[in-house]
Amino acid sequence: MPEREIHEPTNIIYTGVAGTGKTYQLLQIAQQYTDDLPRANEADLLAQLLQTLSWRDVVCLVFLDFHSEKQDLVKVPEIVNHEFFVAKAAQNAREKNLSNTAWSVLQMHSPTSSKTVTYKNRASQAYFDKDNSGAWYLLPESMLLLKDLSQKLAEFQQAQHDNTASQHHAFSDQRFSMVSFHQAYGYEEFVEGIRPVMAASGQTSPHQTVSNQAQMSYAIQDGAFLKLCQRAARDPKRRYAMLIDEINRANVSRVFGELLSLIEADKRAGTANAMSVNLAYSGRAFSVPANVDIYATMNTQDHSLAPLDMALRRRFRFIHCPPKPELLSIITAFGNANQSLESTQSAASIDLTKLLMGLNNRISQTLGMEAQLGHAFLFGVQSLAQLQTALIEQIIPQLAQAAGGQVAILQYVFRDEQQPMKAQFIQNSQAAISQHLDDEINDQTNTMTPSQLFSGHNAFLGQSMHTGSYKINEYFLARTGEFTNSSVYQRLY
Repeated sequence: MPEREIHEPTNIIYTGVAGTGKTYQLLQIAQQYTDDLPRANEADLLAQLLQTLSWRDVVCLVFLDFHSEKQDLVKVPEIVNHEFFVAKAAQNAREKNLSNTAWSVLQMHSPTSSKTVTYKNRASQAYFDKDNSGAWYLLPESMLLLKDLSQKLAEFQQAQHDNTASQHHAFSDQRFSMVSFHQAYGYEEFVEGIRPVMAASGQTSPHQTVSNQAQMSYAIQDGAFLKLCQRAARDPKRRYAMLIDEINRANVSRVFGELLSLIEADKRAGTANAMSVNLAYSGRAFSVPANVDIYATMNTQDHSLAPLDMALRRRFRFIHCPPKPELLSIITAFGNANQSLESTQSAASIDLTKLLMGLNNRISQTLGMEAQLGHAFLFGVQSLAQLQTALIEQIIPQLAQAAGGQVAILQYVFRDEQQPMKAQFIQNSQAAISQHLDDEINDQTNTMTPSQLFSGHNAFLGQSMHTGSYKINEYFLARTGEFTNSSVYQRLY
């Protein structure tokens, strides 16, 4: 990358709904702050994906990857040999007892009701269980908990797809630091804090206090941002970047502390209005170098942290990242031997671009722009089976949560309200029970009364929504009946 002159510092937050490639944008920015690497290779993308994940997250990611390949039962050797697990072990400089690590994660996060796993120190949340053959699987109820992890996997797969570099260069110098904020992330990890360390007997650093426990001491340690700023201060002719994924997941005022004012462009070291502060723990004088840029991502669907936006507005530029349905493909389900080739291809094709645009159009009408679906949800879809999986396991659960389970909204989004019950993606659970009872009495098809709720523009304003519980059509879950036909999915356009 050609060296840039040092101009005014850049503070940018990329905003948008889930699945619009915001994290991928950070990976692209990271390339600009990496010497001798015009594009990231696959190993580097993998390292970025895994660096902030725990062992439990990595094991879940392995299951999600196998699941995307239609393999739900996985044995421990397959987990340990998976590229995600191998790469995480390399990051942690681990070579031994890897199978024990996998076993520990699986057993710790198994349900207490498991008939195949006996383990005392279980975690509060279960993710896995084992069948009688010794193969493990993800619990169905854990899929909602893994929505963010599924999104990261989809964006990683998108990054792999875009990575066309033929040359592979090792990182010679990374002039950036990347962190992922979460609810427990604090000032101590980002700036500085007192943390326990293991020390040799009788040896302590100047800032350490020895505890009563053998070999345990406490030291003031620098956080990710402070370390980056120290590097940048020693190298003023080159630019450095702090990359923050999911900035709205943490309490930013607590994480930045007194540095929240120092990151403003005109408060940087060497500027006319330069400011410095004494750090909270060490008391050292500190100012943010002018050659440090800050980039972050923010999920606009998280309304619980709305005040955060006001605190950051003065200090950051906000760039919106909309869904890009044009990046999606056209998939072919199957044809009809009695049709011409052209008509067969048309009838059997499902245009994912039109499908996502249609869904988002109706989502915007009912739930608002911030409930739209990002293109990453469908980016890796190349078959009807994969489309069905994405709808059942990711898209419908997310929209159901956004709609508060309101059947009328969900049926409008999926254009179900005037369809026979057997062809509805989303059913009213009570109506479905009644339908089942009617079918047992007679073999006649019972169709729902067409809903007048959504007729006309702005039909949702002032309307009361039906709040009955929803269910996904059993035929859709089984991928049989009407849901083997491309036309059912084409109606979502």
